[in-house]
Amino acid sequence: MAAKPPVVSDPANARLFINRELSWLGFNERVLEEACDPTVPLVERLKFLCIVASNLDEFFMVRVAGLKQQLSGNVAETPPDGLTAAEQLAAIGIRAHAMVAEQYRAWRQDVAPGIAEAGIRLLRPQDLTPEQKSHLSAYFAREVWPVLTPLAVDSGHPFPMLRNRSLNLAILIHREREKVARHETMVAVVQVPSVLPRITEVPGAGRFSFMLLEDLIAMHAGDLFPGFHVVGCSPFRVTRNFDLSIDEDEADDLLKTIQKELRRRERGSAVRLEIAHDTPAEVVTFLRAALRLEADDVYLFDGPLHLADFLPICGREDLREYRDEPFSPQIVPPLQEYEDIFRVIAQRDILLQHPYESFEDVVEFISEAAADPNVLAIKQTLYRTSADSPIIRSLIRAAENGKQVTAVVELKARFDEAPNIQWARTLEDAGVHVVYGLMGLKTHCKVALVVRREGNRIKRYVHLSTGNYNPSTARIYGDLSYFTARDAYADDAGALFNLLTGYSTPPSWKKFAVAPLGLQERIIALIDREAALGAKGRIIAKMNALVDGPVIKALYRASQAGASIDLVVRGICCLRPGVPGISDNIRVVSIVDRFLEHARIFYFENGGKREVYLSSADWMPRNFQRRVEAMFPIEDEGLRDRVLNEILGIALEDNVKARRLGPDGVYTRTRVEPVATNGSNGAGAKPASPPPLRSQVRFMELAREKAQAGPTLPGAGGAYHVRTPPGTRAAPGPSTPTSTASSPAPAPTPPAAAPAPPSLPPT
Repeated sequence: MAAKPPVVSDPANARLFINRELSWLGFNERVLEEACDPTVPLVERLKFLCIVASNLDEFFMVRVAGLKQQLSGNVAETPPDGLTAAEQLAAIGIRAHAMVAEQYRAWRQDVAPGIAEAGIRLLRPQDLTPEQKSHLSAYFAREVWPVLTPLAVDSGHPFPMLRNRSLNLAILIHREREKVARHETMVAVVQVPSVLPRITEVPGAGRFSFMLLEDLIAMHAGDLFPGFHVVGCSPFRVTRNFDLSIDEDEADDLLKTIQKELRRRERGSAVRLEIAHDTPAEVVTFLRAALRLEADDVYLFDGPLHLADFLPICGREDLREYRDEPFSPQIVPPLQEYEDIFRVIAQRDILLQHPYESFEDVVEFISEAAADPNVLAIKQTLYRTSADSPIIRSLIRAAENGKQVTAVVELKARFDEAPNIQWARTLEDAGVHVVYGLMGLKTHCKVALVVRREGNRIKRYVHLSTGNYNPSTARIYGDLSYFTARDAYADDAGALFNLLTGYSTPPSWKKFAVAPLGLQERIIALIDREAALGAKGRIIAKMNALVDGPVIKALYRASQAGASIDLVVRGICCLRPGVPGISDNIRVVSIVDRFLEHARIFYFENGGKREVYLSSADWMPRNFQRRVEAMFPIEDEGLRDRVLNEILGIALEDNVKARRLGPDGVYTRTRVEPVATNGSNGAGAKPASPPPLRSQVRFMELAREKAQAGPTLPGAGGAYHVRTPPGTRAAPGPSTPTSTASSPAPAPTPPAAAPAPPSLPPT
């Protein structure tokens, strides 16, 4: 009989947990590492700088804003790591200021000179020729000046309410006929209009020359204040608390309540001031006082504010030689040629690995259901989707064709609330039954159910995913899609929709584990089962974030019992691996590369009866307690082998883009370079290091190989490439390579054809 898992020694001890906010900053630092890496193509480095800026916006609007609210509200509760809100804010300030300094060092010293050499020139006023100045002055008078509103700030004009993330100019002025004296100098504010493009093209040499709109306005600031002399002009940007605060119990109409809240949060409390580094101290002090910010809340920038606005440059076709190798998502063999996608799914389960395998098959699944006269009903969850979504169009067409269509639209998807409101109204106008989910919970699961009449019986088809129904992000997010016609999965999908749309009692699930109805408990039970197996226990888990305290404690118990645990956690990880006596048998790696790692995959050895699960949920309190999530098993043996051996196995072997987490909370690159030996068998010979393996490059290679081989390859459910499973290690240490498959080191500047991806939205 297996021994009972031991109790964690002093589990409440803060030394066992890494602070969530600092761990997130560590993730953004890993993104910044890609921007600073000379082996990454130039335009990709610019893209990573843009992503760093975009990520910091969300971090300050939500996480820092929340800590400030805790501080002002005297909230004494602390997270498992034990840091108070004040201590967290102090530590964040140190890390964030250092990150911004490194971000702009990379911009000034590497990326900006690089794109200038490539023919992309950012011009300042002093760089302009007389002809260019004339051209810009005409553009300013025609397009810019009419929409500007100069705002004086004095006893009769209070400081304006500047919108969240708005770009502004602080202008120092004094009357032309008066002597210049400090007490006579006044401050005015000009908001840089968001209705105009910030990047203004300028005729000139090179591929593309441009000026920033704020510099163009600063050139003509004197025209805005006749009778005054402009002493100085400094661009600045305000970040505000932007999180929704909704009491659903008091909201009679959730849609109207969210619309009202969206307008309110544009004017939330300021949490950060970004301003040019050469701004006079008196201006910084004035703005700090007006915005009620502390000195640590001010971030000085030696370069253009908010580099995320430079993302359109990454998509220029004339810069393709400075981007990653081109790649088009492949069509998997079972779906390369078919007349009826439902017949294919009825014959076999199908697994798609995005973005390496095409998301178009998911779009086609909904599209065919909309057009098929035998389809009676379509039910689908929608958390985030793209502008002009083909899936939305298909649902509308299905309703117009007389089918019963239900869409569970999550209005509270952070930063996508406004477009989701628009989609909900469009769907309702077309006759789709739109439901906003359960009160107090976000519907985050990714499920589509198609009900079809086939002869004299009803057949149901299910699509489940780790990612959103968004064709745009499906080209840059690493996710898994799963098609099945198994009755047990269809029963659970139907029960889940009934739970979301009605008052049905939570069922006894046949295959699913659902949050908040026991998913956390199910995961802990699976972990404890491996712990009970002692040294024979084996866990591999891949996710975006690991925060939940009870799950982390369960992993510590399993490690203490001798189970071997590998965690691939892209972002936040609050678990400390390698702590003697606690987590010796746990290894944590993070992979940051071209595509955003987004899939949630959980493997449990189960004494040889291997189990693989996919899920929409990370191991976080919010996913377990405040969201509707689904976890489901992969029961097809071929697909299970593929997930374990090919997807998880290759991720664990990555030694190019993987970083390993130490017990001190610091991530270290695992990159290897080939080492020459001193002879094949001679004494003192150094063993050659393993060949470089970049997991995302290997996934692209495998997708191409399978697509080219066609549907005649053996294997069930698309499992065409079976490799040796990752073995259980008796002692802790680096993941042992389990396959001779390797990936060549990426070329420094490969050509590319695909447009640059958008900045990463929240997940």
